[in-house]
Amino acid sequence: MIHLGLIGYPLGHSLSPMIHTAALKACNLKGDYSLFPIHPDDKQGLKDLLGRVRFGEITGLNVTIPHKQNVIEFIDELTPTAKAIGAVNTIYLRDGKLVGDNTDAPGFLADLKKFIENRELGIGKSVLILGAGGSARAVVYALVNDAWNVTIAARRVEQAQELATQFQNVNVVELNLQTFQPSTFQLIVNTTPLGMSPDIDLSPLPENVCLPQHIMVYDLIYNPRETRMVKIARSQGLHATTGLGMLIEQAALAFEIWTGKNPPREILYTSVVE
Repeated sequence: MIHLGLIGYPLGHSLSPMIHTAALKACNLKGDYSLFPIHPDDKQGLKDLLGRVRFGEITGLNVTIPHKQNVIEFIDELTPTAKAIGAVNTIYLRDGKLVGDNTDAPGFLADLKKFIENRELGIGKSVLILGAGGSARAVVYALVNDAWNVTIAARRVEQAQELATQFQNVNVVELNLQTFQPSTFQLIVNTTPLGMSPDIDLSPLPENVCLPQHIMVYDLIYNPRETRMVKIARSQGLHATTGLGMLIEQAALAFEIWTGKNPPREILYTSVVE
């Protein structure tokens, strides 16, 4: 019996149980997926839960906000990806050691490549990332390693600069919506929470912005299904998507780490859209 779960707080909005239950069924595995809401200040609760993985009660755990960095002190070993990003979203036991991995970066990149498809990017792929928080770390890591020229735009410039110093070919600008000039970029990625349910009328882009036709828009938010940012971009005829595909991809990669089985993406997608 495979026991999986998600650590975070709060967790009422999570789609992970539906995705992983569908994965277990599709791969003919017996198991369950539970939610473990642990308060940000409850270090002992976090340590105790990870102990259940260490002793074999739980096969593997996903980690979401606000614990992607909090769990690191209780883990024996980080994969190179998790170490480079400085955050963990997948935990498992290997050779008696508690290992922290990060499938957000490869999950984002896998979905981005599907989103871009055969579109001509030309020489010098250029991307503007909105925000410099935890989600941005995985996105920057993925794009830098895929040879993109990355610019981070954030209201907290110091936070963006701290992130940029960890990578090569990363620039920083202040996120000033009054002087917003996206024309030099081919892709805009939103990693901020602006537009997330219940504040669905918000967008990190200026309300009256007119985006050049060559720009693609990727919003990491997946609830609502069509964010304000994506709606604005699509209304201008642009290629735009939410982060639902990334959610599916990172979940599938974590599931494969835990079980050795590669679940069919279309079944996982159907589990959360129907």
